[in-house]
Amino acid sequence: MRGALKRNSTISQLLQTQTRRNTDFFTDPVARIHQNFLIEQAQSKRDYFNFSHFFRRSTTRNCNEVYPSLFSSAFSSASSSSTTTATSLVKVGFVGWYLGMVKARPMLTKSVTCSLIYIAADLSSQTISSSTSFDLERTLRMAGYGMVVLGPTLHFWFNFLSKLFPKQDLISTFKKIAMAQTLYGPIMTVIFLSLNAYLQGENGAEIAARLKRDLVPTMINGVMYWPVCDFITYRFIPVHLQPLVSNCFSYLWTIYMTYMASLEKAVSTPN
Repeated sequence: MRGALKRNSTISQLLQTQTRRNTDFFTDPVARIHQNFLIEQAQSKRDYFNFSHFFRRSTTRNCNEVYPSLFSSAFSSASSSSTTTATSLVKVGFVGWYLGMVKARPMLTKSVTCSLIYIAADLSSQTISSSTSFDLERTLRMAGYGMVVLGPTLHFWFNFLSKLFPKQDLISTFKKIAMAQTLYGPIMTVIFLSLNAYLQGENGAEIAARLKRDLVPTMINGVMYWPVCDFITYRFIPVHLQPLVSNCFSYLWTIYMTYMASLEKAVSTPN
């Protein structure tokens, strides 16, 4: 009985409150305006969220539909640039390895380099001369000369000049060129022609006759070729790389020298 009375009282209170609100809405203009404002604000919020959701979906769809070529071109350019970078890293890696070998084992590295250049030059010389078959013994002689004789002497010669004339200005460069043309060049030319003739079985008289016939023309051609090469080498190249650059210049010169060394024996005149 008491519970029923409480429920009846609660229901009557709710009805009175609702009746008061309805009465205020119809009688009080301020309450009516406030109620309309709340309704419009809730509706605008729903419209905003619906529009923003639609805008996000349409933007994502348009980006995927309009710009696939842009994305693919960017990916292809990135892949091509990575390939170029990998190729440059391979090149830099080889150059770095060679420079490391020059510093770690300078004379051996320069000697092997000189030998390889002499092999390439001799093969080129034999190809130009249109010989019927390659002379393997001749190529081995050139390789041995570059490995045992020219490579080590270039190493010590360039180090000697760098200590004697440490600067790389014009005056020091011309001094180095003069010493190379008057000392190192003639001595190495005599050694090359004599040693190659000796390995071919020529005796002392025949070697002297060969030098008498071939030395002067070879020296004249060397004066016309080597000063420009020496100027570039002594003026602009670091000391530890000068033998490498000199060997590169000597490629053409070695083709000529191997041709001179392969000439027939000179006729020795009896005393």
